[in-house]
Amino acid sequence: MFELRKLPYEKDSMKDFLTIETFEYHYGKHHNTYVANLNNLIKGGEFENAELYDIIKKSSGGLFNNAAQVYNHDFYWDCITPSSSALSQELQDAITAEFGSLEGFKEKFLQAATTLFGAGWCWLVYNPANHKLEIVQTSNAATPVTEDKIPLLVVDVWEHAYYIDHRNARPVYLEKFFAHIHWAFVSKAYEWAKKEGTKSIRFYMNEIHKK
Repeated sequence: MFELRKLPYEKDSMKDFLTIETFEYHYGKHHNTYVANLNNLIKGGEFENAELYDIIKKSSGGLFNNAAQVYNHDFYWDCITPSSSALSQELQDAITAEFGSLEGFKEKFLQAATTLFGAGWCWLVYNPANHKLEIVQTSNAATPVTEDKIPLLVVDVWEHAYYIDHRNARPVYLEKFFAHIHWAFVSKAYEWAKKEGTKSIRFYMNEIHKK
């Protein structure tokens, strides 16, 4: 059985970005519901004892949607932080090579997140097929994991992620998000992506959801 992960910070630690009420709904209700649904859906079936990575890679329909949303949210919570953190030189160089500068990346990433239609996610991924960084949009529960692209950073652009605090002003939410990116976590994800490829995704999931 899967459990709702613990947040790596207090719910009142980012009030300029996300309030306690948002955490209570987004984390305490939405994320928790995906975990509960996943547990109900795997009970007595072929995935009852499977790792989260394998469920996401091999399932479909409602089972996939709930499993992927558990992971997508797990990863999102790690991508934000109350205090500033620095990029590694390795990640800085990769971003500069692909997007011209950190500012160039910010412009392209926020544009992609702003223009994603409806509900979904905007990701920075490492593509092991060409060894490049890419910005990827996914709708609803979809995740780059299914395409063997390795997530480094994600922002949730479902309305429940920001509506309580920012109403329909997605760009305002995204600006605040960018100011709260946990660059140390993103840098570590990039380091492991280059070293271990897609194994780093499984390792991340298993660290959170220990069997």
